[in-house]
Amino acid sequence: MRKRAADRQQDVLSVLGACDKPMTAYQILAKLQLAEPDIAPPTVYRTLSALTDQGRAHRLESLKAFVPCRCNHGENLPVLAICEDCGSVEEHDGSALLPKLAALTGHSAFRVDRHIVEIHGQCGMCLA
Repeated sequence: MRKRAADRQQDVLSVLGACDKPMTAYQILAKLQLAEPDIAPPTVYRTLSALTDQGRAHRLESLKAFVPCRCNHGENLPVLAICEDCGSVEEHDGSALLPKLAALTGHSAFRVDRHIVEIHGQCGMCLA
Protein backbone atom coordinates (compact mmCIF):
# COMPACT_ATOMS: atom_id res chain seq x y z
CA MET A 1 0.00 0.00 0.00
CA ARG A 2 1.34 3.44 -0.95
CA LYS A 3 1.98 5.94 1.80
CA ARG A 4 0.23 9.27 1.82
CA ALA A 5 2.41 12.25 0.92
CA ALA A 6 2.20 13.66 4.46
CA ASP A 7 3.42 10.35 5.92
CA ARG A 8 6.24 10.14 3.40
CA GLN A 9 7.27 13.71 4.22
CA GLN A 10 7.35 12.88 7.91
CA ASP A 11 9.52 9.83 7.20
CA VAL A 12 12.04 11.96 5.29
CA LEU A 13 12.04 14.69 7.95
CA SER A 14 12.65 12.05 10.62
CA VAL A 15 15.68 10.76 8.72
CA LEU A 16 17.01 14.28 8.20
CA GLY A 17 16.38 15.24 11.82
CA ALA A 18 18.23 12.19 13.12
CA CYS A 19 21.43 13.18 11.30
CA ASP A 20 23.58 16.09 12.45
CA LYS A 21 25.00 16.67 8.97
CA PRO A 22 23.44 17.38 5.56
CA MET A 23 22.27 14.32 3.65
CA THR A 24 22.05 13.65 -0.07
CA ALA A 25 18.87 12.22 -1.53
CA TYR A 26 20.59 8.86 -1.96
CA GLN A 27 21.72 8.81 1.68
CA ILE A 28 18.11 9.48 2.70
CA LEU A 29 16.95 6.75 0.32
CA ALA A 30 19.37 4.24 1.87
CA LYS A 31 18.02 4.97 5.37
CA LEU A 32 14.41 4.67 4.22
CA GLN A 33 15.13 1.41 2.39
CA LEU A 34 16.05 -0.24 5.70
CA ALA A 35 12.35 -0.28 6.61
CA GLU A 36 10.91 -0.07 3.09
CA PRO A 37 13.16 -1.86 0.56
CA ASP A 38 10.98 -1.04 -2.46
CA ILE A 39 11.12 2.75 -2.13
CA ALA A 40 12.57 4.34 -5.28
CA PRO A 41 14.69 7.45 -5.83
CA PRO A 42 11.90 9.43 -7.57
CA THR A 43 9.76 9.10 -4.44
CA VAL A 44 12.49 10.62 -2.30
CA TYR A 45 13.18 13.40 -4.81
CA ARG A 46 9.46 14.28 -5.05
CA THR A 47 9.18 14.33 -1.26
CA LEU A 48 12.26 16.51 -0.87
CA SER A 49 10.92 18.89 -3.50
CA ALA A 50 7.65 19.21 -1.61
CA LEU A 51 9.44 19.74 1.70
CA THR A 52 11.70 22.46 0.26
CA ASP A 53 8.71 24.15 -1.41
CA GLN A 54 6.94 24.17 1.97
CA GLY A 55 10.03 25.54 3.74
CA ARG A 56 10.27 22.45 5.96
CA ALA A 57 13.67 21.46 4.55
CA HIS A 58 16.50 23.31 2.83
CA ARG A 59 18.56 22.22 -0.15
CA LEU A 60 22.18 23.17 0.19
CA GLU A 61 22.95 24.00 -3.41
CA SER A 62 26.71 23.90 -2.92
CA LEU A 63 26.62 20.40 -1.42
CA LYS A 64 23.62 18.98 -3.29
CA ALA A 65 22.34 17.89 0.11
CA PHE A 66 19.44 18.60 2.42
CA VAL A 67 18.86 19.65 6.03
CA PRO A 68 15.61 20.02 7.94
CA CYS A 69 14.43 23.56 8.58
CA ARG A 70 15.18 24.28 12.23
CA CYS A 71 13.68 27.78 12.36
CA ASN A 72 10.26 29.24 11.81
CA HIS A 73 11.05 31.79 9.13
CA GLY A 74 7.81 32.15 7.23
CA GLU A 75 8.81 34.87 4.79
CA ASN A 76 12.27 35.28 6.29
CA LEU A 77 15.65 34.52 4.80
CA PRO A 78 17.44 31.36 5.95
CA VAL A 79 21.18 31.82 6.29
CA LEU A 80 22.96 28.47 6.55
CA ALA A 81 26.48 28.45 8.00
CA ILE A 82 28.20 25.28 6.77
CA CYS A 83 31.35 24.05 8.54
CA GLU A 84 33.93 22.85 6.01
CA ASP A 85 35.64 20.72 8.69
CA CYS A 86 32.89 18.80 10.51
CA GLY A 87 29.99 19.34 8.10
CA SER A 88 27.62 20.80 10.68
CA VAL A 89 25.06 23.36 9.53
CA GLU A 90 23.75 26.22 11.67
CA GLU A 91 20.59 27.97 10.56
CA HIS A 92 20.15 31.70 11.17
CA ASP A 93 17.43 34.23 10.41
CA GLY A 94 18.72 36.66 7.78
CA SER A 95 15.58 38.79 7.55
CA ALA A 96 17.60 41.97 7.85
CA LEU A 97 19.28 41.10 4.53
CA LEU A 98 16.04 40.88 2.52
CA PRO A 99 15.75 44.62 1.71
CA LYS A 100 19.35 44.68 0.49
CA LEU A 101 18.82 41.60 -1.68
CA ALA A 102 15.61 43.10 -3.09
CA ALA A 103 17.51 46.28 -3.95
CA LEU A 104 20.23 44.27 -5.72
CA THR A 105 17.80 42.37 -7.92
CA GLY A 106 15.10 45.03 -8.24
CA HIS A 107 17.01 47.08 -10.79
CA SER A 108 16.98 44.24 -13.31
CA ALA A 109 13.33 43.20 -12.83
CA PHE A 110 14.52 39.83 -11.55
CA ARG A 111 11.69 37.84 -9.96
CA VAL A 112 12.80 35.97 -6.84
CA ASP A 113 11.26 32.54 -6.25
CA ARG A 114 13.06 31.77 -3.01
CA HIS A 115 15.86 33.07 -0.85
CA ILE A 116 18.61 31.07 0.76
CA VAL A 117 22.14 32.11 1.70
CA GLU A 118 24.96 29.63 2.27
CA ILE A 119 28.12 30.61 4.10
CA HIS A 120 31.09 28.23 4.23
CA GLY A 121 33.80 28.32 6.91
CA GLN A 122 34.61 26.72 10.26
CA CYS A 123 32.26 26.41 13.24
CA GLY A 124 33.24 27.41 16.78
CA MET A 125 33.82 23.79 17.80
CA CYS A 126 36.31 23.21 14.98
CA LEU A 127 38.10 26.48 15.64
CA ALA A 128 38.58 25.64 19.34
